[in-house]
Amino acid sequence: MKKILSLALVLVMVLSVAALVGCSGDKEPTGGDAATLKFGLGVVSSYGEAKDADGETNGAGEFNTTAVAVLLDAEGKIAAIDLDTAQIKTAWTSAGKNIAVEDLRTKYEKGTDYGMAAYGKKHDGSEGKALEWNEQADVFMATAKGKTVAEVKALMAEDGYAQGDLATAGCTINVNDFVSALEKAVSSAADSKATAENKLSVALVAANSHSSADATEEKAGLAQIDTTIAAVVTDADGKVVVAKTDCVQGKMPFDVVGKSTLDATAEIKTKLELGTDYGMAAYGAKHDGTEGAVKEWNEQAAAFDAALVGKTSADFAGLAAEDGYATGDLATAGCTMAIGDMIKAATAATK
Repeated sequence: MKKILSLALVLVMVLSVAALVGCSGDKEPTGGDAATLKFGLGVVSSYGEAKDADGETNGAGEFNTTAVAVLLDAEGKIAAIDLDTAQIKTAWTSAGKNIAVEDLRTKYEKGTDYGMAAYGKKHDGSEGKALEWNEQADVFMATAKGKTVAEVKALMAEDGYAQGDLATAGCTINVNDFVSALEKAVSSAADSKATAENKLSVALVAANSHSSADATEEKAGLAQIDTTIAAVVTDADGKVVVAKTDCVQGKMPFDVVGKSTLDATAEIKTKLELGTDYGMAAYGAKHDGTEGAVKEWNEQAAAFDAALVGKTSADFAGLAAEDGYATGDLATAGCTMAIGDMIKAATAATK
């Protein structure tokens, strides 16, 4: 009888321990490679110098966007980082006609075509061959890993160029936008289910906007570039753990004789940063004419990001109909806008 009671007591203890273990599994782990990390995305954009058209040369503009994605550990140190920059150069004629951009690749995508190494000069005039842009970006990321944002910021001199270990490692470019985007990514970082075993990637997809137009006597022409950004974390099976999507619009106006009317000092905010100021909800119309409230862009982007979770890149195309607008559960969730470029960016980030 005592043996039976003893066995029963042991069984109760085992079940109790198992129950405790099961309960602890519902909480986020606090250490080791399985510890969850904060996830953030930062984007900064700027205009380059705009040039007026004349009888011999076209007018020109430039729209630059740098995006940095990070995973942060409990101490605020960078566990993973990825970045890229889209430097898109626009043009228009002396008759005020917009010229569509053909090369929409990011600096990373251009690789050796970007030509920094071929240019062969360092900003400070010191001897030695400069690394290609993507190689210098790799150096920046490798140096930043394991550091806090403050420690990374200390590697940038007052003029925006790398110094200390970062410069010694071969990063001789201006890193001001890298650091600014990193600061935004860190400040916006939120708890996630991502771990150090997952893969982090960011991708930028630039496109000629449908809003681009030739100039008329009544209205300025416009060379507009829309850059969509996707930061994605995937597991070993290629399934999305967490994602964040954003978009920024570069608007470069000109008149009927090709003179630029751009205010290059104007503040540029992404659609997520604009929030309700973007005005999609206020516009209040769905693309298909159906009734019902339209959610703001940031709310629709959040629904898109949530829809990516658990999917592989092969599944992304199913989120949109043939016309590029959201369909199925995603449309039901309130995403009624075109998501073609969002899918392209998310797909590029999961390759």
